[in-house]
Amino acid sequence: MYSTCVFCHRSLENNATIEAFPVGRRLAFDAAKGRLWVVCHHCERWNLAPIEERWEAVEDCERRFRAAKRRVCSDNIGLARVADGVELVRIGAALRPEFAAWRYGDQFGRRRRRSIVSGSALGVALGAAAAGTLALGAVAAGSYWIYRAGEEVFLRLRNRRLIARIPDPGGDTLTLLGEHLPGARLSTVVGDNMGWSLRLPHLHGIAELRGDSAIHAIASIMPAINGSGGTRRTVDRAVARLENFADPTRYLLSAAALSSHPGRSHGVLRSLPADVRLAIEMAANEENERCLLEGDMWLIEMAWREAEEIAAIADDLAVPAEIERRLAELRKATK
Repeated sequence: MYSTCVFCHRSLENNATIEAFPVGRRLAFDAAKGRLWVVCHHCERWNLAPIEERWEAVEDCERRFRAAKRRVCSDNIGLARVADGVELVRIGAALRPEFAAWRYGDQFGRRRRRSIVSGSALGVALGAAAAGTLALGAVAAGSYWIYRAGEEVFLRLRNRRLIARIPDPGGDTLTLLGEHLPGARLSTVVGDNMGWSLRLPHLHGIAELRGDSAIHAIASIMPAINGSGGTRRTVDRAVARLENFADPTRYLLSAAALSSHPGRSHGVLRSLPADVRLAIEMAANEENERCLLEGDMWLIEMAWREAEEIAAIADDLAVPAEIERRLAELRKATK
Protein backbone atom coordinates (compact mmCIF):
# COMPACT_ATOMS: atom_id res chain seq x y z
CA MET A 1 0.00 0.00 0.00
CA TYR A 2 1.49 3.35 -1.06
CA SER A 3 1.65 6.37 1.23
CA THR A 4 2.99 9.17 -1.02
CA CYS A 5 1.47 10.98 -3.99
CA VAL A 6 2.69 9.63 -7.33
CA PHE A 7 2.58 13.15 -8.75
CA CYS A 8 4.16 15.46 -6.14
CA HIS A 9 5.74 12.72 -3.97
CA ARG A 10 4.44 14.25 -0.74
CA SER A 11 2.70 12.35 2.04
CA LEU A 12 -0.93 11.40 1.49
CA GLU A 13 -1.43 11.26 5.30
CA ASN A 14 -3.44 8.60 7.09
CA ASN A 15 -6.98 8.03 8.28
CA ALA A 16 -8.38 5.89 11.06
CA THR A 17 -11.84 5.59 9.50
CA ILE A 18 -11.49 3.23 6.53
CA GLU A 19 -9.79 0.23 8.14
CA ALA A 20 -9.19 -1.60 4.86
CA PHE A 21 -7.49 1.46 3.36
CA PRO A 22 -6.01 3.79 6.05
CA VAL A 23 -4.39 6.14 3.51
CA GLY A 24 -5.52 9.69 2.68
CA ARG A 25 -7.87 12.29 4.13
CA ARG A 26 -10.03 12.52 0.99
CA LEU A 27 -11.04 9.32 -0.77
CA ALA A 28 -12.95 9.15 -4.04
CA PHE A 29 -14.72 5.96 -5.05
CA ASP A 30 -16.92 4.53 -7.78
CA ALA A 31 -18.63 1.41 -6.45
CA ALA A 32 -20.16 0.51 -9.81
CA LYS A 33 -16.75 0.39 -11.53
CA GLY A 34 -14.73 -0.70 -8.53
CA ARG A 35 -12.48 2.36 -8.51
CA LEU A 36 -10.81 4.00 -5.53
CA TRP A 37 -8.60 7.09 -5.50
CA VAL A 38 -6.70 9.01 -2.84
CA VAL A 39 -6.89 12.76 -3.52
CA CYS A 40 -3.62 14.45 -2.56
CA HIS A 41 -4.27 17.51 -0.40
CA HIS A 42 -1.07 19.16 -1.66
CA CYS A 43 -1.41 18.98 -5.45
CA GLU A 44 -5.10 17.88 -5.63
CA ARG A 45 -4.21 15.05 -8.03
CA TRP A 46 -6.07 11.74 -7.86
CA ASN A 47 -3.98 8.65 -7.04
CA LEU A 48 -5.58 5.41 -8.26
CA ALA A 49 -5.41 2.69 -5.59
CA PRO A 50 -3.99 -0.74 -6.54
CA ILE A 51 -6.80 -2.90 -7.82
CA GLU A 52 -6.28 -5.65 -5.23
CA GLU A 53 -6.71 -3.18 -2.34
CA ARG A 54 -10.02 -1.64 -3.35
CA TRP A 55 -12.83 -4.08 -2.61
CA GLU A 56 -13.39 -3.86 1.14
CA ALA A 57 -12.43 -0.17 1.13
CA VAL A 58 -14.99 0.71 -1.56
CA GLU A 59 -17.75 -1.17 0.28
CA ASP A 60 -16.82 0.57 3.54
CA CYS A 61 -16.78 3.98 1.84
CA GLU A 62 -20.24 3.35 0.38
CA ARG A 63 -21.65 2.37 3.78
CA ARG A 64 -20.15 5.39 5.51
CA PHE A 65 -21.27 7.77 2.76
CA ARG A 66 -24.88 6.61 3.07
CA ALA A 67 -24.74 7.05 6.86
CA ALA A 68 -23.03 10.47 6.72
CA LYS A 69 -24.77 13.33 8.53
CA ARG A 70 -23.44 15.96 6.11
CA ARG A 71 -23.42 15.35 2.38
CA VAL A 72 -24.30 17.07 -0.88
CA CYS A 73 -24.88 15.54 -4.28
CA SER A 74 -24.91 16.62 -7.90
CA ASP A 75 -25.82 14.48 -10.91
CA ASN A 76 -22.52 12.57 -10.84
CA ILE A 77 -20.73 13.51 -7.62
CA GLY A 78 -21.51 13.22 -3.91
CA LEU A 79 -19.36 14.75 -1.19
CA ALA A 80 -19.58 13.86 2.52
CA ARG A 81 -17.57 14.45 5.66
CA VAL A 82 -17.41 11.47 8.00
CA ALA A 83 -15.60 10.50 11.19
CA ASP A 84 -12.04 11.68 11.82
CA GLY A 85 -12.53 14.56 9.37
CA VAL A 86 -12.23 12.24 6.37
CA GLU A 87 -13.97 13.37 3.18
CA LEU A 88 -15.59 10.88 0.83
CA VAL A 89 -16.28 11.65 -2.82
CA ARG A 90 -18.88 9.29 -4.27
CA ILE A 91 -18.96 8.84 -8.02
CA GLY A 92 -22.25 7.73 -9.51
CA ALA A 93 -25.98 8.38 -9.23
CA ALA A 94 -26.66 10.95 -6.51
CA LEU A 95 -28.38 10.07 -3.25
CA ARG A 96 -31.28 12.29 -2.20
CA PRO A 97 -30.16 14.56 0.66
CA GLU A 98 -32.36 14.25 3.75
CA PHE A 99 -32.76 15.86 7.13
CA ALA A 100 -32.27 13.64 10.15
CA ALA A 101 -33.95 14.53 13.44
CA TRP A 102 -31.24 12.79 15.44
CA ARG A 103 -28.61 15.10 13.94
CA TYR A 104 -30.11 18.05 15.78
CA GLY A 105 -31.82 16.25 18.64
CA ASP A 106 -28.66 15.80 20.70
CA GLN A 107 -27.45 19.33 20.01
CA PHE A 108 -30.67 21.06 21.06
CA GLY A 109 -31.16 18.60 23.91
CA ARG A 110 -27.77 19.50 25.38
CA ARG A 111 -28.64 23.21 25.16
CA ARG A 112 -31.91 22.57 26.98
CA ARG A 113 -30.16 20.67 29.78
CA ARG A 114 -27.52 23.40 30.15
CA SER A 115 -30.23 26.06 30.25
CA ILE A 116 -32.11 24.22 32.99
CA VAL A 117 -28.94 23.65 35.02
CA SER A 118 -27.84 27.30 34.63
CA GLY A 119 -31.26 28.61 35.64
CA SER A 120 -31.39 26.33 38.65
CA ALA A 121 -27.89 27.30 39.72
CA LEU A 122 -28.75 31.01 39.49
CA GLY A 123 -31.90 30.51 41.54
CA VAL A 124 -30.03 28.53 44.20
CA ALA A 125 -27.25 31.13 44.43
CA LEU A 126 -29.64 34.08 44.74
CA GLY A 127 -31.86 32.17 47.14
CA ALA A 128 -28.85 31.36 49.29
CA ALA A 129 -27.87 35.02 49.34
CA ALA A 130 -31.38 35.98 50.43
CA ALA A 131 -31.43 33.27 53.08
CA GLY A 132 -28.09 34.44 54.36
CA THR A 133 -29.45 37.96 54.69
CA LEU A 134 -32.37 36.68 56.72
CA ALA A 135 -30.05 34.65 58.90
CA LEU A 136 -28.19 37.86 59.71
CA GLY A 137 -31.42 39.42 60.88
CA ALA A 138 -32.40 41.50 57.84
CA VAL A 139 -36.03 41.95 57.00
CA ALA A 140 -37.71 40.04 54.20
CA ALA A 141 -37.89 43.13 52.02
CA GLY A 142 -34.10 43.40 52.15
CA SER A 143 -33.69 39.81 50.95
CA TYR A 144 -36.06 40.51 48.07
CA TRP A 145 -34.01 43.48 46.90
CA ILE A 146 -30.80 41.45 47.13
CA TYR A 147 -32.43 38.83 44.92
CA ARG A 148 -33.53 41.48 42.44
CA ALA A 149 -30.07 43.08 42.43
CA GLY A 150 -28.42 39.75 41.68
CA GLU A 151 -30.89 39.10 38.89
CA GLU A 152 -30.20 42.56 37.44
CA VAL A 153 -26.45 41.90 37.43
CA PHE A 154 -27.03 38.60 35.63
CA LEU A 155 -29.21 40.26 32.98
CA ARG A 156 -26.68 43.03 32.39
CA LEU A 157 -23.87 40.52 31.94
CA ARG A 158 -26.01 38.54 29.49
CA ASN A 159 -26.89 41.65 27.51
CA ARG A 160 -23.27 42.79 27.23
CA ARG A 161 -21.76 39.46 26.20
CA LEU A 162 -20.41 39.15 22.68
CA ILE A 163 -22.66 37.09 20.41
CA ALA A 164 -20.92 37.34 17.03
CA ARG A 165 -18.84 39.43 14.68
CA ILE A 166 -20.41 39.28 11.23
CA PRO A 167 -18.80 40.52 7.99
CA ASP A 168 -20.84 43.21 6.29
CA PRO A 169 -21.14 43.22 2.46
CA GLY A 170 -19.63 46.72 2.53
CA GLY A 171 -16.43 45.44 4.10
CA ASP A 172 -17.15 46.35 7.72
CA THR A 173 -17.64 44.01 10.66
CA LEU A 174 -20.89 44.07 12.62
CA THR A 175 -20.42 43.47 16.36
CA LEU A 176 -23.48 41.95 18.04
CA LEU A 177 -24.05 41.83 21.79
CA GLY A 178 -26.76 40.05 23.70
CA GLU A 179 -28.80 43.24 23.95
CA HIS A 180 -29.13 43.37 20.18
CA LEU A 181 -30.85 39.99 19.78
CA PRO A 182 -34.41 41.15 20.65
CA GLY A 183 -34.31 43.51 17.65
CA ALA A 184 -33.28 40.88 15.06
CA ARG A 185 -36.16 40.25 12.70
CA LEU A 186 -37.05 38.76 9.33
CA SER A 187 -39.07 40.60 6.72
CA THR A 188 -40.20 39.92 3.18
CA VAL A 189 -38.75 41.97 0.31
CA VAL A 190 -40.67 42.36 -2.93
CA GLY A 191 -38.50 42.06 -6.04
CA ASP A 192 -35.48 40.58 -4.25
CA ASN A 193 -34.01 37.29 -5.53
CA MET A 194 -34.39 35.58 -2.15
CA GLY A 195 -37.53 37.46 -1.19
CA TRP A 196 -36.55 38.18 2.42
CA SER A 197 -34.04 40.12 4.50
CA LEU A 198 -32.68 40.24 8.04
CA ARG A 199 -32.88 43.45 10.07
CA LEU A 200 -29.99 43.25 12.50
CA PRO A 201 -29.16 45.80 15.23
CA HIS A 202 -25.47 45.96 16.13
CA LEU A 203 -23.00 48.03 18.13
CA HIS A 204 -23.00 50.94 15.69
CA GLY A 205 -26.51 50.95 14.27
CA ILE A 206 -28.87 48.74 12.29
CA ALA A 207 -28.05 46.74 9.17
CA GLU A 208 -30.37 45.10 6.66
CA LEU A 209 -28.75 41.97 5.29
CA ARG A 210 -29.79 39.91 2.30
CA GLY A 211 -28.59 36.83 0.47
CA ASP A 212 -25.57 34.92 1.73
CA SER A 213 -24.77 37.63 4.30
CA ALA A 214 -28.19 37.22 5.89
CA ILE A 215 -27.91 33.42 5.97
CA HIS A 216 -24.46 33.61 7.56
CA ALA A 217 -25.75 36.08 10.17
CA ILE A 218 -28.74 33.88 11.02
CA ALA A 219 -26.49 30.86 11.49
CA SER A 220 -24.32 32.96 13.85
CA ILE A 221 -27.06 34.40 16.05
CA MET A 222 -29.64 31.60 16.23
CA PRO A 223 -27.64 29.44 18.70
CA ALA A 224 -27.90 32.34 21.18
CA ILE A 225 -31.58 32.96 20.42
CA ASN A 226 -32.23 29.20 20.74
CA GLY A 227 -30.08 28.98 23.86
CA SER A 228 -32.76 27.06 25.76
CA GLY A 229 -32.69 24.29 23.14
CA GLY A 230 -35.76 22.13 22.65
CA THR A 231 -37.38 18.85 23.53
CA ARG A 232 -37.35 15.89 21.18
CA ARG A 233 -40.94 16.65 20.20
CA THR A 234 -40.07 20.27 19.38
CA VAL A 235 -37.10 19.16 17.29
CA ASP A 236 -39.30 16.68 15.43
CA ARG A 237 -41.79 19.44 14.62
CA ALA A 238 -38.96 21.67 13.40
CA VAL A 239 -37.62 18.92 11.12
CA ALA A 240 -41.15 18.28 9.81
CA ARG A 241 -41.39 21.94 8.81
CA LEU A 242 -38.17 21.70 6.80
CA GLU A 243 -39.15 18.46 5.09
CA ASN A 244 -41.83 20.36 3.17
CA PHE A 245 -39.13 22.38 1.37
CA ALA A 246 -36.48 20.92 -0.94
CA ASP A 247 -34.34 24.06 -0.54
CA PRO A 248 -33.53 25.46 2.95
CA THR A 249 -33.64 29.01 1.60
CA ARG A 250 -37.27 28.49 0.56
CA TYR A 251 -38.13 27.69 4.16
CA LEU A 252 -36.46 30.92 5.31
CA LEU A 253 -38.65 32.82 2.88
CA SER A 254 -41.69 31.00 4.22
CA ALA A 255 -40.67 31.78 7.82
CA ALA A 256 -40.22 35.46 6.94
CA ALA A 257 -43.66 35.61 5.30
CA LEU A 258 -45.30 33.76 8.20
CA SER A 259 -43.70 35.83 10.97
CA SER A 260 -44.40 39.13 9.19
CA HIS A 261 -48.14 38.41 9.05
CA PRO A 262 -50.27 40.89 11.01
CA GLY A 263 -51.08 39.66 14.50
CA ARG A 264 -47.90 37.60 14.78
CA SER A 265 -44.43 38.59 16.00
CA HIS A 266 -43.80 41.00 13.09
CA GLY A 267 -40.68 39.01 12.22
CA VAL A 268 -38.91 39.26 15.59
CA LEU A 269 -36.87 36.06 15.79
CA ARG A 270 -36.99 35.70 19.56
CA SER A 271 -40.81 35.91 19.54
CA LEU A 272 -41.36 33.06 17.09
CA PRO A 273 -42.57 29.64 18.31
CA ALA A 274 -39.77 27.34 19.44
CA ASP A 275 -40.13 24.87 16.57
CA VAL A 276 -40.03 27.70 14.01
CA ARG A 277 -36.87 29.14 15.60
CA LEU A 278 -35.18 25.74 15.62
CA ALA A 279 -36.19 25.16 11.98
CA ILE A 280 -34.70 28.54 11.01
CA GLU A 281 -31.39 27.62 12.65
CA MET A 282 -31.39 24.22 10.93
CA ALA A 283 -32.14 25.78 7.53
CA ALA A 284 -29.33 28.33 7.89
CA ASN A 285 -26.87 25.61 8.92
CA GLU A 286 -27.90 23.36 6.04
CA GLU A 287 -27.49 26.17 3.51
CA ASN A 288 -24.09 27.23 4.89
CA GLU A 289 -22.83 23.64 4.84
CA ARG A 290 -24.15 23.12 1.32
CA CYS A 291 -22.27 26.20 0.12
CA LEU A 292 -19.08 25.09 1.85
CA LEU A 293 -19.25 21.59 0.44
CA GLU A 294 -20.32 22.62 -3.04
CA GLY A 295 -17.54 25.18 -3.27
CA ASP A 296 -15.22 22.36 -4.32
CA MET A 297 -17.74 20.39 -6.37
CA TRP A 298 -16.90 21.76 -9.81
CA LEU A 299 -13.16 21.30 -9.21
CA ILE A 300 -13.75 17.75 -8.01
CA GLU A 301 -15.85 16.89 -11.05
CA MET A 302 -13.19 18.20 -13.44
CA ALA A 303 -10.49 16.22 -11.63
CA TRP A 304 -12.68 13.11 -11.62
CA ARG A 305 -13.20 13.17 -15.38
CA GLU A 306 -9.46 13.35 -15.95
CA ALA A 307 -8.75 10.63 -13.40
CA GLU A 308 -11.49 8.40 -14.81
CA GLU A 309 -9.90 8.42 -18.26
CA ILE A 310 -6.55 7.33 -16.80
CA ALA A 311 -8.18 4.71 -14.56
CA ALA A 312 -10.13 3.20 -17.45
CA ILE A 313 -6.92 2.73 -19.44
CA ALA A 314 -5.05 1.28 -16.45
CA ASP A 315 -7.79 -1.17 -15.49
CA ASP A 316 -8.37 -2.40 -19.02
CA LEU A 317 -4.75 -3.42 -19.51
CA ALA A 318 -5.11 -6.67 -17.61
CA VAL A 319 -8.19 -7.57 -15.59
CA PRO A 320 -8.36 -11.16 -14.27
CA ALA A 321 -11.64 -13.09 -14.34
CA GLU A 322 -11.96 -12.91 -10.54
CA ILE A 323 -11.78 -9.13 -10.67
CA GLU A 324 -14.46 -9.01 -13.35
CA ARG A 325 -16.69 -11.15 -11.12
CA ARG A 326 -16.22 -8.81 -8.14
CA LEU A 327 -16.97 -5.82 -10.35
CA ALA A 328 -20.23 -7.41 -11.47
CA GLU A 329 -21.20 -8.04 -7.82
CA LEU A 330 -20.51 -4.42 -6.89
CA ARG A 331 -22.53 -3.11 -9.84
CA LYS A 332 -25.45 -5.29 -8.83
CA ALA A 333 -25.21 -4.21 -5.17
CA THR A 334 -25.35 -0.50 -6.04
CA LYS A 335 -28.42 -0.69 -8.27
